[in-house]
Amino acid sequence: MSSGGYNTLKKITDVAVFLGATVSIYYLMKRVLADMQQGSNSADNKKKTSASLRKLQARYPGMELDLDEYERILVQSVVTPSEIKVGFKDVGGLDDIIEDLRESVLYPLTMPELFGGNRTATMDDDDQDDNDDKPASKSSFSDLLKPPKGVLLYGPPGCGKTMLAKALAAESEANFINIKMSNIMDKWFGESNKLVAAIFSLANKLQPCIIFIDEIDSFLRERQSTDHEVMSMLKAEFMTLWDGLTSDGRVLVLGATNRPNDIDNAILRRMPKRFSVKQPTSDTRRKILEIILADVELDDTEFDMDVLINYTAGMSGSDMKEICRNAAMNAVREYMRSNIEDGKLKKERDQMQVRPLKTSDFMSASVAAALLPNNRVPEVSVD
Repeated sequence: MSSGGYNTLKKITDVAVFLGATVSIYYLMKRVLADMQQGSNSADNKKKTSASLRKLQARYPGMELDLDEYERILVQSVVTPSEIKVGFKDVGGLDDIIEDLRESVLYPLTMPELFGGNRTATMDDDDQDDNDDKPASKSSFSDLLKPPKGVLLYGPPGCGKTMLAKALAAESEANFINIKMSNIMDKWFGESNKLVAAIFSLANKLQPCIIFIDEIDSFLRERQSTDHEVMSMLKAEFMTLWDGLTSDGRVLVLGATNRPNDIDNAILRRMPKRFSVKQPTSDTRRKILEIILADVELDDTEFDMDVLINYTAGMSGSDMKEICRNAAMNAVREYMRSNIEDGKLKKERDQMQVRPLKTSDFMSASVAAALLPNNRVPEVSVD
């Protein structure tokens, strides 16, 4: 080979080596940065986990929680009853649903001895062996009163499903595990299944406990042949562990959705108690508005509750709260325009006097944006 050809080949080799080294350094640095980020996230997770454990230990002073690594990840999602500031009194117009929830869910969580269905032995084992020919005594009908393992709240958005779930946890003094897909999805194969298993093992350790899944249709929707293998395994794992609950009603899976017919039929079978949280009627709207405006000063002559009730027809509870917030802002806006000069208030805060709300405040143009088309949710149909 001539010296010229050799030099050319050497240059090509040097360039190839340089490019290869550059690519290797790039991926090495990328891996190092990813590990550093993961370490940072791990430190943050440890802080959150420690804070959650301290919170639980304050609630249960004599209780030692022996949690595995997966349960420690999920303990961050635990909300204690003292942290929930919503009760049934804050939910307006759903008295029938609240009463049913009290009787079929709340009391079983707080008074399991009434619904346990445990049989009382009338003879010892030796006597039973000697009297096999005698008819067995019948148990009480409390076996039929065992609480459901699952409850479904469904209805249009903004009608109080999540508020009902929080109120139920607060009234029952049950721990509340708020499950989100980001909590249980992991990039490593098989880790998500272990996290799903940890949901139920953690709930059993913290019972009475409510496992809450908002927008449950996004996780446990109808199974199809086109589903990814990981999601199929997660659903199967979840249902298997759900059926294996041995808490006698002290652990409850509570789901909320506005698309009930997208939920898998096998999941619906495990949620025999289903409550339709519908669009509020006029009587319901009155109760909701009375709760929202309970601490608000209203004009005695220029505020008409009946007019406001008719105006809010077709709105959800969330829409009505936004209407009231915007109405309050209208009154504050008037005050600001007449009492702010050069970016400063003319009066001290304790001297502020915002006028009472009028009916017209609720019907101003800035409020009209809340009148969006309603999402009509059908009744659940199970084949």
